Amino acid sequence: MTTQPKTNPATLSPDATGDTHCNVCEQLNDEHEWRIVLEGIYGEVWDRSELKRDFVVIRFLAPQVSVRRKDNQEEGTLEFLHHPRLYYWYRSNKRN
Repeated sequence: MTTQPKTNPATLSPDATGDTHCNVCEQLNDEHEWRIVLEGIYGEVWDRSELKRDFVVIRFLAPQVSVRRKDNQEEGTLEFLHHPRLYYWYRSNKRN
């Protein structure tokens, strides 16, 4: 049995997620490791308590959640993982 080297989250970009997703999923053992990888790809990541602190949940649209920021009332979406439950990749619904 051969093992693959761990993926370096600092080298991942959103475009690379499709090819690396399965390999990364197999290698991550805990919430901390998941969070590091997601932050490397998408930036800010929220757990359940941080989500409640920063957002009002409008509705779940798995694998997304529709939210409103508490600080400025801006609506948008977040992607989320079921296990561990982490929210990431905030995108505003606001059009420029």
